[in-house]
Amino acid sequence: MKRFVFLLIIGCCYPLSRLQAQVGDPRRDLAIGVSGGYTLNQISFSPTIKQSFHQGFTAGFTARYMCEKYFAAICGIQGELNYTQLGWKEKIETSTDTYSRTINYIQLPILLHMGFGKEQGGVKGFLVLGPELGYCIGESEKRGGEWSERTLSLRPNQVVQQYDKKVERNFQYGLTGGIGMEVSTRNGHHFLLEGRYFYALSDIFNNSKKDTFGRSANGAIIAKISYLFDILRTKKN
Repeated sequence: MKRFVFLLIIGCCYPLSRLQAQVGDPRRDLAIGVSGGYTLNQISFSPTIKQSFHQGFTAGFTARYMCEKYFAAICGIQGELNYTQLGWKEKIETSTDTYSRTINYIQLPILLHMGFGKEQGGVKGFLVLGPELGYCIGESEKRGGEWSERTLSLRPNQVVQQYDKKVERNFQYGLTGGIGMEVSTRNGHHFLLEGRYFYALSDIFNNSKKDTFGRSANGAIIAKISYLFDILRTKKN
């Protein structure tokens, strides 16, 4: 697993080294700031559990280093440290029972950032892509309805082992990617709006043959806004 994550990080950074090795317009622009947003998450269970989206939030810190403009692409690398709420909300149609689980993570995305447009004093579109590591720091359950042996017996396929089952794999890894728009001022302030998708390659529960779930991985849609400001800038339009 460690080797796989290492290869993901190398794969993210490799395009930057290729760009730096070619003739381009170099940059040394470093910006830092904060971000916040909204998450919609479901967990891919096998056997299947019917769900609607679990709603949560994310907030954290961002550092971005832009290293080169090659043709129309402005390239760099971006690191983040985020607190994010994931989890699942069950869609129970056989009784009045309700159930949701919130799982809190500290996440570290390491992203290739590629933009197209104006770097300062204008609008730029961008995409981000790369590996993301995470660690579960807590969880909570919320129940409603009757919650009796009778209502539990009505669950499809009799899948009830998830209730009161703590997260067994705190470490999480996966891939994240997204697109967005950035408005920058000439004095070094950046306002970003973006949408992302996170696909976990790891499970929250053990998945051996003797375990209940063969698959239990997060998949999140994330909408976020960010504010960055330059602390190192060597290029002006």
